[in-house]
Amino acid sequence: MFDQMGLRLPIIQAPMAGVSTPKMAAAVSNAGALGSIGVGATNAAGAAGMIDDVRRLTDAAFNVNVFVHNAPCRDADREASWLTAMGPLFEEFAVAPPSSLTTIYRSFADDDDMLRVLIERAPPVVSFHFGLPEEAKVTALRQAGCVLIATATSPGEALAAKKAGMDAVVAQGFEAGGHRGVFDAAGDDAQLGTLALTRLLVAKAGLPVIAAGGIMDGQGVRAVLDLGATAAQLGTAFIACPESAADDAYRAALQSDAAHYTTMTNAISGRPARCLRNRFTIWAESAIEVTPDYPVAYDAGKAVNAAAKKMGEGGFGAQWAGQGAPLSRCMGAAELVQTLERELIG
Repeated sequence: MFDQMGLRLPIIQAPMAGVSTPKMAAAVSNAGALGSIGVGATNAAGAAGMIDDVRRLTDAAFNVNVFVHNAPCRDADREASWLTAMGPLFEEFAVAPPSSLTTIYRSFADDDDMLRVLIERAPPVVSFHFGLPEEAKVTALRQAGCVLIATATSPGEALAAKKAGMDAVVAQGFEAGGHRGVFDAAGDDAQLGTLALTRLLVAKAGLPVIAAGGIMDGQGVRAVLDLGATAAQLGTAFIACPESAADDAYRAALQSDAAHYTTMTNAISGRPARCLRNRFTIWAESAIEVTPDYPVAYDAGKAVNAAAKKMGEGGFGAQWAGQGAPLSRCMGAAELVQTLERELIG
């Protein structure tokens, strides 16, 4: 599959919505790996612009990632209680909390405009996080010539991906930074690590497996290939690259002791996600209110982060990072790919 796309290296730069950029994706793809953009945090017009930007910078294959989450169950009382609990945080930064919350991100499951953009632009790869699209959308994207990849955190999800017609599956270990790809955020999560999950999916999924979670260098890439993975997906490794959209506070936190203490939290967005330990995650440890569903809770999280940043406080951002964060290196995306290649070859 990857040979057909002309990839020289079995390495994928993770989509990382809000962090990956067209410039980063193009640099990675031009270096022989698979660059990615995440469009789950924008609308169809924004996605079209990002895809066009990538294409202006590279003729190589690249990946476009969308979110396929369930629609949130709105609960006015729960949302009001959450805003009340966050009140002291807003008060600290001299702003009032929002009077109400909104669903800030539209799921690909309900977004025909996004589907139309993907069919028209036909990126070489389209990947899905949080779930799987309906059969008609899979068929339409296949007919457009797109390779389709889904994230799975368990053998059951991987088997569902195969049944849905995916070409490959990302085995997202519990070590991974950012949002867990679990299909049912309220259900049981076996919290399988990258090593165990990769081996399980290689043995049982019946699809090419892309290992993800805690992989930061070429030695890690080689290790998961030895486990039977077709490729490795790295996200946190690329955050410090100058082409990423990470702000100064995020970059500083990644180079600090916080990198040694990543934590899984649902307080920032409403879904479990691995984050650098910061002021928001510390506050969340003592929060007793039930978090609103994703992405409604994210509306509140973004509001308090914006207020904090205006006062010079960077500790309330969504500073997603995996457990390999202390191995982060500051270099350009293309140089990082070249470094990974040298380490992989050994």
